[in-house]
Amino acid sequence: MALLEVNDLHTSFTTPAGEVKAVNGVSFFLERGKVLGIVGESGSGKSVTAYSIMQIIDGNGKITSGSIKLDGEELVDAGEKKMRSVRGNKVSIIFQDPMTSLNPTYSIGHQLIEAIMLHTNRNRKQAKERAIELLRLVNINEPEKRMKQYPFEHSGGMRQRVMIAMALACEPDILIADEPTTALDVTIQAQILELMKDLQKELGMAIIMITHDLGVVAQMCDEVIVMYAGSICEQGTADEIFYNPRHEYTKGLMRSIPTAETAGKRLQPISGTPIDLLNMPKGCPFAPRCDNAMKICLHQRCPRMRVNEFHQVNCWMNVKKEYDEGKPVFEDITEGGGADGSAN
Repeated sequence: MALLEVNDLHTSFTTPAGEVKAVNGVSFFLERGKVLGIVGESGSGKSVTAYSIMQIIDGNGKITSGSIKLDGEELVDAGEKKMRSVRGNKVSIIFQDPMTSLNPTYSIGHQLIEAIMLHTNRNRKQAKERAIELLRLVNINEPEKRMKQYPFEHSGGMRQRVMIAMALACEPDILIADEPTTALDVTIQAQILELMKDLQKELGMAIIMITHDLGVVAQMCDEVIVMYAGSICEQGTADEIFYNPRHEYTKGLMRSIPTAETAGKRLQPISGTPIDLLNMPKGCPFAPRCDNAMKICLHQRCPRMRVNEFHQVNCWMNVKKEYDEGKPVFEDITEGGGADGSAN
């Protein structure tokens, strides 16, 4: 049984302009000890998916339908009391900016001790010992001294290490890392990623890595989900996504990465602008920005197709390619599906 199962998750936000469907039918599962990467541009629904799992979305947002099971136990509509026992103990999160996540008016030690006492039965003395142990675990030197210091007295990398220590306080089964290296320079980013890999192996926890950086995904992840406009457009193993991308959006992301072969050449960006979630199109949400969009792409969403055992995609271009070559069309694995290859 998978550690985490998300099935047909829908999360919406009510705004004066209308309903924003930020997450629209997301399904995936996460096994123990694995690292899952969720990739996509800003506004694709990556972070809202994670916040839905922990049920920490804003007051105007709610899970409208779907299922989230942790160790087989349903979390949707579980109630705040139940979720408090889940957050920190079973699922922890590292937010994007450690400076805004840490309270500038309290010392590092105070905040760590408070988190440990909130989620465990340790007294203050035991919590302090555990906090020092955690700081040492994330390779912060002189942890006793650091406990007395404030967030502004630490560099960005050090603050991120403190946030990782806080997230690991209760040895969770799942660690969600929401853009953990966005505000860090390349050298510190590499150190943080290496630290997370070491801790993941040492503690045996699963990680959900949310990022727009495909380099981070290549370095960290076993499996990858590519999201666009609140939906999953492609998912598979890291090798499949990087070496055999099948969705036009994924291909566009790959083309925008600087490589040795593109040195001195102009990068090829994805044209157009992100879709308006208040006015979702009837067809593929990426179609208005896709250079290869066909008529069917504008009017009908492609069902989820199985490329192989390790790879799934929602893109009519794959159906057309197989149809043109006279090959069997990919298996439609959506409920009640049955693609007939009529993408022409």
